[in-house]
Amino acid sequence: MANLRVDRDRLWATLMDMARIGATAKGGSCRLALTDDDKAARDLFVRWCGEAGCRIAVDDLGNVFATRAGRNASLPPIATGSHLDTQPHGGKFDGVYGVLAGLEVVRTLNDHDVSTERPIEVVVWTNEEGVRFAPGVMGSGVFAGTIDRDHALSQRDARGCSVGAELARIGYAGPEACGARTFGAFLEAHIEQGPILEMSGHPIGIVTGAQGLAWYDVCVVGEDAHAGTTPMTARRDALSAAAEMTVALEELAHAHAPHAVATVGGLEVSPNSRNTIPGHVRLAVDVRHPDATVLGALGEAFERRCAEIAGRKRLAVNVERVEYVPPVAFDADCVDTVRGAARRLEHGYQDIMSGAGHDACQLARRVPTGMIFVPCAGGLSHNEAESAQPQDLAAGCDVLLHAIVERARGQHR
Repeated sequence: MANLRVDRDRLWATLMDMARIGATAKGGSCRLALTDDDKAARDLFVRWCGEAGCRIAVDDLGNVFATRAGRNASLPPIATGSHLDTQPHGGKFDGVYGVLAGLEVVRTLNDHDVSTERPIEVVVWTNEEGVRFAPGVMGSGVFAGTIDRDHALSQRDARGCSVGAELARIGYAGPEACGARTFGAFLEAHIEQGPILEMSGHPIGIVTGAQGLAWYDVCVVGEDAHAGTTPMTARRDALSAAAEMTVALEELAHAHAPHAVATVGGLEVSPNSRNTIPGHVRLAVDVRHPDATVLGALGEAFERRCAEIAGRKRLAVNVERVEYVPPVAFDADCVDTVRGAARRLEHGYQDIMSGAGHDACQLARRVPTGMIFVPCAGGLSHNEAESAQPQDLAAGCDVLLHAIVERARGQHR
């Protein structure tokens, strides 16, 4: 077992074969959830898993489970996987790597005639990206109990098509109730989607958890006025105030370095006319931190700064928190299993905190969960130019293989 390794070339070829479905002109992938391309990707995955001897099941959210039998079918399986849907201008690896790394684990165990006490399952989760249907991480969220099943199935896209109807149309509205099955643990491999591993030179990230997230809508109300005739001292300029609030947010994030990140990602200005002082501005704000207490304090401090700026400029401001996702700490035993696998394989590694949400973050609220990151070029993701090296992908898959085998021995409860 110590010398067991995945087939790097086969893993790469499988990734490239999947990338041909929904291929974009600039070398990326576009497979929005529950489209014909998503169906084609699922069908190909199901065929490959069937050829590898797996039993296939589908639940009523369209989550696909490919099971490699273990010696003791009464034990909950060790699961791995991710998603096959992409962003409109997505890359070849986001999500897809986690699914096909799981398949490569199964193939490698088959090649070497390795049996495990527990079954092993490779999962495709439905609509992780949340592009066509909101919210994202839908399939894993319903499975974990953080998203209501009926609410998810009723969500509609821009053309009015519902999740439930589209699942039926593409043939992936399964008979099994979502969340009915149990796992002994869930391990997900993923590209980092950030630059930390590449900068450090380590091929493996041991993911200890994921940052919490708070979204705010900030509405600043001043007064429309003529740009040429209104003295500077008489203005109630909502955009000027919003600019100060943006700088204040950045200062707060720097004050809580290195983990805090804060972004003004959306700006709406009214009346949006060159020669009119803006009377109304809306900011869309994203704040993240791995500590829930610090995340809350950041939000409170930002609200105070907004109120101070608005008062000084004789404006009204309303700060509303419209979304909150608490930080996630992955299971310490799963993290140790992944770390031990990387150490035994003599891969350089470092602990890392995920800045993005993943299916694993949903699963962590229900089952012991861990994640493995591998580098991606420039930290670029959600982009057609997304790139990862075959040797890094294989290294991450080797760590996944050994971690799964360790967990599937049956002694973990």
